[in-house]
Parts: sequence; structure tokens; C-alpha cells
Amino acid sequence: MDINNLLKLAIKAALDAGAEIMDVYGMEDFGVEYKDDKSPLTLADKRANEAIEAILILADIHILSEEGRAISYEERKNWEVLWVVDPLDGTKEFVKRNGEFTVNIALVKDNTPILGVIYVPVKRELYFAAEGVGAYKIGNISKNSGYAEEVRDLIADAILLPIPIDKHTYVVVGSRSHMSEATQDYVKSLSQSHDTVELVSAGSAIKLCLVAEGVADEYPRFAPTMEWDTAAGHAIANFAGKQVTVHETGEELKYNRENLVNPWFVVK
Repeated sequence: MDINNLLKLAIKAALDAGAEIMDVYGMEDFGVEYKDDKSPLTLADKRANEAIEAILILADIHILSEEGRAISYEERKNWEVLWVVDPLDGTKEFVKRNGEFTVNIALVKDNTPILGVIYVPVKRELYFAAEGVGAYKIGNISKNSGYAEEVRDLIADAILLPIPIDKHTYVVVGSRSHMSEATQDYVKSLSQSHDTVELVSAGSAIKLCLVAEGVADEYPRFAPTMEWDTAAGHAIANFAGKQVTVHETGEELKYNRENLVNPWFVVK
């Protein structure tokens, strides 16, 4: 596999999806529907998914997407390599118009993310990482802004993660819309080993990016998430020198499992 070419495809797909999302974001009516689990689905989710699949299909690698067709474990259990995609992570934040939503694209090999791209359309910020490449952040980038076609040129304008930050508090990031009681109790327990603990709330996969970036020290998640919520951020965190581990076992979180609902995990 040419990891640089795959990273280039994923970045293009994320920026294309971001353009579709922002087009819908400017509309009065998002075309909101509700899925069986009561979570919202918008026109932006659908258009972003179509934009991403149109690009990723060029790689001839299986795609597991939140908004794609349902794929049984029997069909995907032997996939050694697959894309794991959330075209619009944080649909609730999108509907609230608070800007805290992302496009998540990951490449998983042998159950481990080896490439991740997260795009924050409202802020025009792009986080990207891959095996042998490292983890980076670049600002002021969009489909229409014009961007480097080659990954090495993009890296030349990007910031290597994590970014050295001089802070005097232990920063924990938590969910904007899904803060569980168990997470709150865990955050309180951290004050026993840290002088000052600050809790910061954020939506979508931005939370994993904040740990990768060094803005936050830890992201505990003791509430349900899906594989496509975390795979891209997991790769970015990993290649920035952080770990994403299952809370109960301390082992690294794995992907393309039979049950796509993640166990409780901690990023730090």
C-alpha cells in the first residue's frame, strides 16, 4: 500500500465532504430525519457520505461508513484493510449550529488504525496522520482554498503534533452532549493525583484531536461511541505519541469488531 497516496485520497475526500456540509449548514432547512436510535440524520450527512465514497472508491478498499449500507460481521470479518468513515460526526452539534462537528476518515489494517484524517469544516482545520508520516495539523484549508496536491507539500505548511504547550493544570476533555455520570466521577478522582484539574467540553472527534494536539491531557469516554467516531482520532492520537486504551483492560482499542459499539476507553 502507498500510504502517502491513501492519505492524499483521504484528505481530498474530507475536504470535499466539508464543502458539502458547509453548503447545507448555510441552508434554513437541514432536512433532519431521525434514525431508529433517535439520533438525527441530515442532508449534510448524506451528501458528505456520497462525496467521501466517490473518492475512496478509487483505492479499491472496503468502506465501513456510518451512513453507508449496513454490512454484516460475516461479510467484513475477513477484511484485513478497510476505511472506517463518519461523514458527519457530531450531527447534534451540527443541528445546534455550534460548529463542533467533524469529518472522520480512518484506514484500519489488522484491526488497528494506521491512517486518520479529521476535518473541522467551520474552523477550516485539518488534522491528519499516518504510519511513517507522523501527526499534523493545518489551518485555513478547504476544498476551495486550494491545497497542496502532495502530502510532503502539505506537511511543509503544517504543525507537527503534539504542540509544546506550557500549562499549569491537568486538562481533561469531555463530551459536550453525552457527559455520563461515570465520566464525571472519574474526572473528580483525578484531583487526587493532580493539583488542579480543569474540565473542558467539546463535541465530536475534536476531543481526540485536543489530546493529540496537547491542549488536553486526557479524554475519558465512559458512554457509548461507535468505531467510526474514534478510528480517525485514534490514529492521529497514536502518531502524536498518545494512547487510546480500553478502560477495563488497558489494552489498545481495536476495530472491525463484531460489535461496532466501543467499550469505555481513555485517550492520554
